[in-house]
Amino acid sequence: MANRIVLNTISYHGKGAVENIVPELQSRGFKKAFVCVDPDLIKFGVSAKVTDLLDKAGFPYSVFSEIKANPTIENVLAGVEAFKASDVDCIVAIGGGSAMDTAKAIGIIIENREFADVRSLEGVAPTKNHAVFTIAVPTTAGTAAEVTINYVITDVEKKRKFVCVDVHDIPEVAVVDPDMTATMPKGLTASTGMDALTHAIEGYITKGAWEMTDMFHLKAIELIAKHLPGACENTAEGREGMALAQYIAGQGFSNVGLGIVHSMAHGLGALYDTPHGVANAILLPSIMEYNAECTGDKYRDIAKAMGVEGTEAMSIEDARKAAVDAVAALAEKVGIPKDLKGILKEEDVQFLSESAFADACRPGNPKDTSVEEIAALYRALL
Repeated sequence: MANRIVLNTISYHGKGAVENIVPELQSRGFKKAFVCVDPDLIKFGVSAKVTDLLDKAGFPYSVFSEIKANPTIENVLAGVEAFKASDVDCIVAIGGGSAMDTAKAIGIIIENREFADVRSLEGVAPTKNHAVFTIAVPTTAGTAAEVTINYVITDVEKKRKFVCVDVHDIPEVAVVDPDMTATMPKGLTASTGMDALTHAIEGYITKGAWEMTDMFHLKAIELIAKHLPGACENTAEGREGMALAQYIAGQGFSNVGLGIVHSMAHGLGALYDTPHGVANAILLPSIMEYNAECTGDKYRDIAKAMGVEGTEAMSIEDARKAAVDAVAALAEKVGIPKDLKGILKEEDVQFLSESAFADACRPGNPKDTSVEEIAALYRALL
């Protein structure tokens, strides 16, 4: 079977990358942008780093910011109606995964009206047309939504998140400017950074992994281990390193999928509104331990990329433990909680376990699992 790679067409990286947004829009003949943005980014002036450039160039735009941290079906439907009413012809998505995922769903529905029911986009929907032309500008270093073919929407009525996988949703242009992440608070920097590490590790050990995606994932792990602590202290080097690392991880996992860390995290976000990065970070070490027996020698590579010395001389059991311990140590260093106390409720474990088993990420897990085993993993963190 042939392996497929899908990457975004153009990306800009480094300080000042946002200066390329207006030229990209103008050179393509667009007339008015639909700025899809996290509301807090307006409040704290972060989105102004982009909208000021549009204002300076006299490029018209309409702002849509009715977006929750875990974007909902209702957010998407409101965005579709706002897009239709705004006489716009392109999208500029500014924010973390919430804004970019919302923008992806809006862009897909606008160009594929038969999928107006947002639930119909779950899984691999047979859309025919590419989404509205989109420039994605991440303000967190974690989700990599600017370079992936995935987006996640929350179904509030059914208390679940669903994953959409569609080659037509990938933004044409990614603008990865570390200055856009400079105002992120330490806690958000830590959780989104651990989300990126989860992408890289799950992508590296997923059943679909192969040599090209391995290349992306190992480099991302190395960069995250090196730069996440600095990013949490708001150093320029840390911010730039993490901006690049999360993008590289996205290039990998977007093409091969993830595992049950994400499956289990999605339920926590849908039911308790737990930040996605926090959920992933808490779950990652214990699920790495659970998966270890089905990963061959890959944990040795992970441990080495995490900066562990002497991995070549370790037994496979010691190398696996070293990888898990290194991940747990980094999570602790950047202030991630060690368990789900205060988040998870025993009475919800069965529902969450069934939801995780049904999640689109679960089949990629290296170890075949069951509802009962997922429930045990949840309970071990209570």
